[in-house]
Amino acid sequence: MKRGDLYRVRRPPGDTKPARTFVLVSRQALIDSIYSTVVCAPVFSERHGLPTQVPIGPAEGLKHESAIHCDGLVSIEKSRLTNYVSHLPAAKVAELDRALKAALALSDGSTPSLVHGGWIHDVRR
Repeated sequence: MKRGDLYRVRRPPGDTKPARTFVLVSRQALIDSIYSTVVCAPVFSERHGLPTQVPIGPAEGLKHESAIHCDGLVSIEKSRLTNYVSHLPAAKVAELDRALKAALALSDGSTPSLVHGGWIHDVRR
């Protein structure tokens, strides 16, 4: 199981579809840990050209042109990620990283970040 893998999940929590494809976006250290869940981004056939979406399709193992929606991150149990679809190529993982930064309003390094060492600090101190 690797960051950037696509999995088809049957009956995802809170979804009306009987199955949906998700992209694994958690850091590799979490994926490899004993922690039971990972963070994933859903794939929808709807694409709006937003900076928080990454276009993917048949080249990535899907039936249709689609998009990864980084505004809809969910936590999924690792045990549910059994139906492997494919792995995103390096260029798509780079696009995914940019979309996640946009979705989470993360700093690109040019401005100070509120996150340091994986912990969110209270800036009111």
